[in-house]
Amino acid sequence: MEQIPDPTTPEGFPTIVPAPDDGVPEGRGGSQTRPYDQTDAQPQDAENRGIVRAAAVLAVGNVASRVLGLAREMVKANLFGTTPLLAAFQAAAYVPTGLFDLIIGGMVNSSLVPVFSDYAERERRDELWRVLSMVLSLATLVLLAVVAIVELFAPQVAWLVGALNFTEPELSAVSISLIRMTTPAVLFLGIASILTGALYALKRFTIPAFIGAAFNGAIVVAALITREVTGLVWGLLLGSVLQVVLQLPALRDARLRPTLNFRHPALRRIIRLYIPILAGLVVNQIAIMLSYNLAIRTGDQSLNYMNYATTLYQFPLGLVVTALSIATLPTLSRQAADLSAFRATLSDGLRLVLALILPATAGLFALAPAIIGLLFQHGAFTAADTATTALVLRVYLAGMPFAAADQMLVFASYARKDTWRPALVGFISIVVYSAVALLLLRSLGLLSLMVADAVKHVVHTALMIVVVRRQIGGVSGGPVARSAAKSLLAALLTGLAAYGAAWAVGSVTAGTGTLAWLPAVLAGGAAGVLAYTAAVFALDIRETRALPRLLRR
Repeated sequence: MEQIPDPTTPEGFPTIVPAPDDGVPEGRGGSQTRPYDQTDAQPQDAENRGIVRAAAVLAVGNVASRVLGLAREMVKANLFGTTPLLAAFQAAAYVPTGLFDLIIGGMVNSSLVPVFSDYAERERRDELWRVLSMVLSLATLVLLAVVAIVELFAPQVAWLVGALNFTEPELSAVSISLIRMTTPAVLFLGIASILTGALYALKRFTIPAFIGAAFNGAIVVAALITREVTGLVWGLLLGSVLQVVLQLPALRDARLRPTLNFRHPALRRIIRLYIPILAGLVVNQIAIMLSYNLAIRTGDQSLNYMNYATTLYQFPLGLVVTALSIATLPTLSRQAADLSAFRATLSDGLRLVLALILPATAGLFALAPAIIGLLFQHGAFTAADTATTALVLRVYLAGMPFAAADQMLVFASYARKDTWRPALVGFISIVVYSAVALLLLRSLGLLSLMVADAVKHVVHTALMIVVVRRQIGGVSGGPVARSAAKSLLAALLTGLAAYGAAWAVGSVTAGTGTLAWLPAVLAGGAAGVLAYTAAVFALDIRETRALPRLLRR
């Protein structure tokens, strides 16, 4: 299945524009400017520094959000393990996050930031506030209507997400109640994302970069205080409200008022830009609902195993893809008309993403039980839960390299201003996913969803290669294939070294308790890093060797 996108961040990645001012006037603690020396180099250098600062802020915020997201899962594991009651919450919590992703989440980068940016200059700020007011007013009305519909038809919504498939009838009743409690969060999540889009357009990145961390932190604190599943609900609601409240100071100069004008060209452009993205999101949400339905049918605890494994699966994938999107997507957009340069940049990006994600996949596969044991096996999370979650994660990992490369291909298509064909490819891959999952469900149970997910990523990647080749006439497949072969060999050595070291240390330091896993994780991780470093030089994997220089640039 697809990981539920983090409701604290917009779908995809924010548009990076120069010189974030964060609303701080110059001369009062903001960035100080040097006198202009009548050369062309300094403005370009200032622009580059602004982009680097913005990228650094967003990267740090992304890491903070993911670390606290991991802490959130650790707290859930400690307090609730894999109990069916937690699965009931997982099904209920999907409703506001899924609705958010569908209605607002994918709109930020595809529509809001481009349109808001047209009015971001100081002389056009009054019009920006007018457009922002219209978007907020319309979104509030739509989201309030959605909340009312879900509250009224909560049992039917529970059926859609599979919450009526629990073997214990009381769990279905609990899910319906939790759906009604969590759904109002979609209103605040939606408003927060619209404010984020405005702040990105205004080059104010710092506060919106960290609202994801605040969201996850609120859930952690609420769960620890109440030590009940309802605490997760209150944390989710509090976190969604915090996203709005924390961003208001950065918009203190905004003049907002309720207003609607459906004929305004900005509103029409936002809707026009969002339609292709919406098509893909609808398909994605259908796939997630199908995954939830099928997972719950395989057991009341299955949704928990899938969620814990997906969290670890997404951690390296998200960090790698985020870094590469910041480094590569703006360049691809500028080179859209220069096919030769475009192909070269895309080829470099694909080689680098494979050089990074393949060893991460091998290391995570080798150390899966030890990592899960270290992070989750405490409190209510048992050794049996560790074994099952590790198995689920290992099957998931078969699709990770394809998912990473596929993301680069999708970015390339977006850089060419083609959003319809990736949406069509997404629809085809979801059909394949559904067919494989249903075909294997009886024989493999929960693991059929992980196998189907891997097949889906393979199909999606293959189709996107065809799409991109038709757009640009090729992807420099020879160099990519040779680099991928070297990276795969290095990854295999990494995995073997990590597994061997973890097994050797684990057999000597076998014990009980969370920290009993720590020596195996440290030894396996160190051995894997050393093995991969040696392989990089022995096989001359230039992409990884050039990474420090790329980061400095």
